[in-house]
Amino acid sequence: MPGTTSNLPPRQESWLDRPAHHHWLECEGQRLLAFYRASRHAECGFAALDEDGRLPADANPDTMITARMTHCFALAAMRGEPGMAPLVAHGVAALKGDLRDAEHGGWYGARPKTGETQTKQAYIHAFVALAAASAWQAGDENAKPLLDDIIAVIETRFWAEDEGRMREGFSRDWGKEEAYRGGNSNMHATEAFLQLADVLDEPKWRARALSIVDKIIHAHARPNDYRVVEHFDSEWNEWRDYNQETPKDQFRPYGATPGHAFEWSRLMLHLEGGLMRHGEETPAWLLEDAQGLFRSATELAWNVDGEPGLVYTHDWENQPVVHERMHWTLAEAAATAAALLKRTGDAAYETWYRRFWDYIDRFLIDRERGSWWQELDRHNNPSSEVWSGKADLYHAYQATLLPRLPLSPTMARAIADGAL
Repeated sequence: MPGTTSNLPPRQESWLDRPAHHHWLECEGQRLLAFYRASRHAECGFAALDEDGRLPADANPDTMITARMTHCFALAAMRGEPGMAPLVAHGVAALKGDLRDAEHGGWYGARPKTGETQTKQAYIHAFVALAAASAWQAGDENAKPLLDDIIAVIETRFWAEDEGRMREGFSRDWGKEEAYRGGNSNMHATEAFLQLADVLDEPKWRARALSIVDKIIHAHARPNDYRVVEHFDSEWNEWRDYNQETPKDQFRPYGATPGHAFEWSRLMLHLEGGLMRHGEETPAWLLEDAQGLFRSATELAWNVDGEPGLVYTHDWENQPVVHERMHWTLAEAAATAAALLKRTGDAAYETWYRRFWDYIDRFLIDRERGSWWQELDRHNNPSSEVWSGKADLYHAYQATLLPRLPLSPTMARAIADGAL
């Protein structure tokens, strides 16, 4: 693949090639890891921290947070960070314990409270798979049974071979299926599948990732000028007015979510890299669509309301709906700009990469209380309209690693192989 500096002006070496920038990313990653050690729940797994980095007295272990923390701590453990392996073990124990439904199989969204009814969601299970693969790659022996278990649940409950994508949700006993299909859950399944392919050396997971990308991005987003359709009914018909009355939903907001366009773009480059690396058939449209998604997201979300930043969502007339700026959107935007720069050598992506990190440095990094602000309002002041507290380090920490890693293999395998 092209180098990172081929189209840069003279004397303008890419940040990706500068040791000082790598040092800055390393220091920021270390700062994030130190902050989120406090998310360890004494009884089980991990839970969300408040804005000051404290674990609230009534904090309840959360499966998504536990899985994402376990994944990140596993990456850090493989890099030689002392104290990370016990945190990985703590997360694995929770995912094998109270967060798992011992009666019906699968995983709850959080540790159940008395009398509470929970559903089984593909989104959560994708992160459990990611955590299990990373923990096992990091050498946690107890992670292998967890990995086997989550793969079995995905195979028997969520993966629909006839649809070539993931089903969305079920009742706790799996008896009732939700009449909905989601782009977000399938996006994170793509992420998990790419890692499973690398960690297990099983190409079928890469083939499944390609199937998802083909059907959701190439078949829907591309004809839609690369605006990602998030919501579908059970027959995979587009459901464009879904949650129109509740546009600030945390996981299923109304309209298009530019942050997901960035994530999909990066994942498509990892997929392309994996296919090429293994000599498998690689569609040319993977790169075309990845670039189209990035273009659409920047055009429709960056500085579109008169202030710097990326809006959370816009409608199908391309007008902002939720103006808040989410930390994860900027983290994904920076990581994707780096990936496209590595893949193409186009100096435009260098410009975007620097622009995104300059924004993060100016507005999102909380140097007084630690970590990053979870959310900012349209004037770039701390906000809590959609998210509050400082939930987990997944997006921000990965943004400090991805620019320093190859496009393939995926993070856990690359780090295990000594790439970083």
